[in-house]
Amino acid sequence: MKKNLIPPIALLVGIVLIIWSISDGGSIGGFISVPSLIITLVGSFCALLISFPFSDIKKIPIMVKKVISAPSEDKNDLIEKFTELSRLSRSKGILTLEQEISQLDNQILRDGLQMAVDGMDPTDIKNILEIKIANMESRHGVGQTIFLKWGELAPAFGMIGTLIGLINMLSQLNDPTTIGSGMAVALITTFYGSFFANLFFIPIATNLKMQTESELEVCDMIIEGVLSIQAGQNPRTIEQKLSGYLDNKPAKIKKNRNTNVAAVQSEVN
Repeated sequence: MKKNLIPPIALLVGIVLIIWSISDGGSIGGFISVPSLIITLVGSFCALLISFPFSDIKKIPIMVKKVISAPSEDKNDLIEKFTELSRLSRSKGILTLEQEISQLDNQILRDGLQMAVDGMDPTDIKNILEIKIANMESRHGVGQTIFLKWGELAPAFGMIGTLIGLINMLSQLNDPTTIGSGMAVALITTFYGSFFANLFFIPIATNLKMQTESELEVCDMIIEGVLSIQAGQNPRTIEQKLSGYLDNKPAKIKKNRNTNVAAVQSEVN
């Protein structure tokens, strides 16, 4: 699986900047409090366990791993694949695509082509694929919701820790000289809550959302491509049609000289 190193690098830079700003005007040790960390992280995690089924919570490591993984499907490669499949279908018949289906990695693409090869009605193919895509979107949405909720809960539990610290401080006002240090300790949990929410949980939720939107665009391309192949459309037409999903960027189709010759012969036929 390809890795996307930008998120972990950005996270590391963010942590370094915060540590640098702390050390520039104070001591790192003053910002370390195990009880505050437990209240913020463990407390908010317990709230997640109440809010979501454990079957979804235990997938958190998989969701985090997904953040650093590169997109599994490149749109240019997908257009190239559909163009090749279209030429093969027009020259040798759509049944020959069955030999290519097992070599495809995308499950939606495999299912769509298999239904097209089986001769299913185009409307049924579209409806079935849309149901599968909707289920995929729903599964991915759970991860986004979990991290968004965690981003809300962490600052809330940070505030709870701050209130606990303030109550303990105000109940021991015999020595006024301890007020300053006590206030600093009380505010650490608020710092932890904001830190984890804004540098971890909310960015992870946003990343997962963007990946899902990208996957949905790929799925739309797959539906369009499968129905176009089943309709026997010209490979050039399919290529131009799917290129509309590239944000006004022309598709970069890799073709060798033999492929070009085959394409011309196919289009002439």
